[in-house]
Formats: sequence, C-alpha cells, structure tokens
Amino acid sequence: MVSPELSHFQSSPMAKPRNRPFWCLSDGFLYFGGACLALLLVWSFWSFFTPIPNFEPTMTEPPSKLRKNPVDCMESGFGVNLKSDPKDPTFYDDPEMSYSLEKPVKDWDEKRKEWLKHHPSFAAGARERIVLVTGSQPKPCKNPIGDHLLLRFFKNKVDYCRIHGYDIFYNNLLLHPKMNSYWAKLPVVKAAMLAHPEAEWIWWVDSDAAFTDMEFKLPLERYKNHNMVVHGWPKLIYQSKSWTSLNAGVFLIRNCQWSMDLINTWSSMGPMSEDYVKWGQIQRSTFKDKLFPESDDQSALIYLLYKEKEKYYDHIYLEGEFYLEGYWVEIVGGYENTTERYLEIERGVPKLRRRHAEKVSEQYAAFREEFLKEAGNGKGSWRRPLITHFTGCQPCSGDHNQMYAGETCWNGMVKALNFADNQVLRKYGFVRPDLRDSSTVTEVPYDYPADEGPW
Repeated sequence: MVSPELSHFQSSPMAKPRNRPFWCLSDGFLYFGGACLALLLVWSFWSFFTPIPNFEPTMTEPPSKLRKNPVDCMESGFGVNLKSDPKDPTFYDDPEMSYSLEKPVKDWDEKRKEWLKHHPSFAAGARERIVLVTGSQPKPCKNPIGDHLLLRFFKNKVDYCRIHGYDIFYNNLLLHPKMNSYWAKLPVVKAAMLAHPEAEWIWWVDSDAAFTDMEFKLPLERYKNHNMVVHGWPKLIYQSKSWTSLNAGVFLIRNCQWSMDLINTWSSMGPMSEDYVKWGQIQRSTFKDKLFPESDDQSALIYLLYKEKEKYYDHIYLEGEFYLEGYWVEIVGGYENTTERYLEIERGVPKLRRRHAEKVSEQYAAFREEFLKEAGNGKGSWRRPLITHFTGCQPCSGDHNQMYAGETCWNGMVKALNFADNQVLRKYGFVRPDLRDSSTVTEVPYDYPADEGPW
C-alpha cells in the first residue's frame, strides 16, 4: 500500500510586490483561498479513488502480542533465535579445539554450559533436544537397488524427525581415514556433539535401520540418570559373555564430558589404534561366539561393560522393554497382523480415526497407548516396533548373511519401509493397500462420525 505524499507549497520568487497595502492584502487572500480550494478538490478526488487505509490490526490478540520486539521477529517456529550469535568468545573460538578423534575434548560440560548461557533462547527444552545422526558410504552402491534403498531409509528417518521435531544430520564421508565400516560412526558422533551444543542427546541410527512406529517417542525421563541408551541384555553380557548381548547400530548418547571420554576410550580399540589387531584377539578370546577376528565397535562396547562394570554399567541403560532396534527376521512377517490390530482398535475408538494434522501426531500416540497395554513388547508382540534393523543385510554392497537369500533382505526392507510410510501417508490422505507394492496407493476414506464430536 502506498501512502499519499504531502505537497509543500512555496511562494513564487517571481511574484511582483504591489505598492498599495490594500490590494496586497486582497491579492494575498485570493491567492490563499484559491490554493486552499485547489487542495480541497485534490483531496476529495484522492479520497474518492483511493480508500483511506485502515491501519488498525484485525487480529484479536492483545496488543502486547502484536508488538513484538526485534528478537521475537527473528525467532524460528520452535522459539529459538537462529539469527543471533553473540561476539562473546566460546569454545568455537579456541584454536586448540579439534573435531578429530585424535585430540580429546576437555571440560565439555562447562564449555557447553557457557555456550548456552550466550544463547539463552536454546535453554528452554534443551534437556529433551535430540539430533539424529546417520550416514552411508561416500561412493555409489554396488547393489543395483542399493542407492534407492538408502534413499528410502533416509526418507524414513527424515519423516520420523519431522513428526517429532528433531534435527537430522546425514553424513556420507569418512571423517577419519582409518575409521571405516562400523567404526565410522564414532568420529561423526563426536563431531555432531560439538556442532550441536544446544542438543542434549545425539541419536545414532544405522543406515540399514528403519523406524517402523512413526508415533512412538523415546521415554527420555526413564534415562535421566544415564548417559547412554542401547538395546541390550545384562545376562547376555555378564553370564553368557556374548558379542550379541547388545546392538551398537542404534544408540542414544548424552552430549556431555562422560560421552566424550567414552568415545575416546571406545575408538582406541578401532583401526586408528596401533593395538587394533591385539584388540580383535582380546575380544574373540573373551566372547567365544564372535564370528570374525577384527575388533568391532559392538564387541568393544560390550568389552568395556564387561571388564569395567563399575565404571560404565550405571551410566549405560540397557533398553530391553521395547524394540529400540529389533532383528528384522522376527519382525517383518507380523506387519500385516499389526496393521489389522491397530485398525481394530480404531474401529472401536472414533477419536483415533479422526483426521488430523501431522504436527499433532504425538497426541494421538498418547491416545492410542492406553489400548496397547495388552500388545506386549519384543518378540511375539503385535505392537509396532520402534525400529526394524536389517542386521546381516547390507543394502549398498549387496552382501548378506548366508542364512538367508539376498532377495529376502531386499523384500523385507521394502515391506518395512512401506509399513512405516503408510503411517505417514495417512496424514496426507493416502495409503498403500499392499506392503509389497511400493507404487500403488489408495485414498483413505473419511470415517469419522459427525455425531461423535472431536473427542
């Protein structure tokens, strides 16, 4: 909207003075009167053709909410100021600070606290802020469908993070030239901790793991006294001494000095260490069921728990109450039954059938929870598993455990991804009727009785 400009009237320097005051006064009145009449006519025509703009706000919020200060205007939708980085020095300005594994980070809790002090808008909700980290190899896949599968696995993680308001970082480079294969995650996790001081947790999820309960949210309150969460079983560690007593492909780790120290110790058993071969021998002699001689990240973490229980056990939560990650072989065959059981619940509970925005999915997850008490958890349960992990299947290389055929792996991945995607697509009005068919969708019919009301 363009505001009208004011006109400034000036006396003409060419006007000639009159000798007689009377005529001077009369001319002055005539000149002034003519100017006023002209101005009035111009104003009248302007008002007729250009409606006077109404500058009053039409919103019903109180004035205090309408007049935002400059900081409010720069805030994101999550209430954090993304455009402010004060000049106060932080750990980022320390030339000795390194993202590399070779140089340990010291006093990280104090440094992170200081950063949050200079960025107060991130303080609210910091205790529950999660950054999900995942990644894959830097080169194209050998498996002809490998890149397509990795893309879909990544989309799956992006969907989950969007629903729950998490940030996500996908890495496809080796951040340490020697730390390859399953060891590649450790330099990425450390770098993510430094890059995200605003986050309390870093959540590593392997590239071959898919979220298959898109509504479920981690029970962070359960882990308030721990610094790491991993799917595992104490009896298998301390009694069976098994290298499969936990799975290091999915873990939650607190962004703190304890975790920095753990990563430093953990990575010292990897390929970057001069004792790498020796560590492989130690692990294999300790865990009799370990199948290969090289030191691996999973066996290394189990070894730390086994040998230094007093130092690590109280800080690492071994989650066994739900599928923080679940072995795909015992899961994928039950997706259809799980789908039907959930639909059966919805048929009896109209509020669960109500169409809603994707952003409020967590509320409907809370509604649903009271009807899942009999579903159980883990093997044999008809509850959706949080994560289906395709351990033994390598979508990029095409390699797989010889216990099953490669096609079994790839078909299982497609089924799991479609099962998860259906939960997302429903918010957009569509669903795949056949979990084995990725290309066919149908529209979800409206099925919410008008007489039920919103609740």
